[in-house]
Amino acid sequence: MQILPAIDLKNGKCVRLLQGKKDRETIYSDDPARMALRWQNEGASYLHLVDLDGAFEGTSRNVEAIRSIVEATDIPAELGGGIRDMGAITRLLSLGLARVILGTAAITEPELVRKAIERFGPQKIVVGIDASKGQVAVKGWEEISEVPALELTLKMKGLGVERIIYTDISKDGMMVGPNIAATKQLAQKSGLKVIASGGISSLEDVQQVAALEPFGIDGMIIGKALYEGAINLKEALTLLG
Repeated sequence: MQILPAIDLKNGKCVRLLQGKKDRETIYSDDPARMALRWQNEGASYLHLVDLDGAFEGTSRNVEAIRSIVEATDIPAELGGGIRDMGAITRLLSLGLARVILGTAAITEPELVRKAIERFGPQKIVVGIDASKGQVAVKGWEEISEVPALELTLKMKGLGVERIIYTDISKDGMMVGPNIAATKQLAQKSGLKVIASGGISSLEDVQQVAALEPFGIDGMIIGKALYEGAINLKEALTLLG
């Protein structure tokens, strides 16, 4: 079971948004590479990066920050946010990212997902499924679609996807605990590998998610709880053994 510290990038800075709302922003660092090194030094084996400008606007302002993180660290990193064409996928992977996360494109252009997997392999392409009350959210969580999360997950499986990141956006940044039941159900019914995200805010939450490993959940993303000190990364990793 991996813990992936989240580094959310906006205007080249490391921030967190409450429930993904861009007007509810906290800036944690203007040096994302230093933050990435902190998590690496505390024992992280993988980093989760989010390009918030890309997610909201479809255009990244964070390429240099992403590059600096990749160059400064020795552990793999994944990136999501506004990746909606093959050119963007190719450019980002060429920076040295281990994998990219497709979100909105999974709904609007599923053929891109299939082609990307054919070109780069399922280890390089992950689909992020962000849901509110079971319905998939798109475009930086600003729009809620009519597509159920499980339906989209099964469709992605049919296109060759092997791993998804599942986020309950009602939990994200709220420090209220993850949606254990929905995450477990998605993994069980899809048979895919799942990384849990959203609301993990205590060592008890870490234990609850870790208990889902037999069902296919093999990672968890933690953001605000690390930055606010509610979870100590070293302690959480020790807990997982």
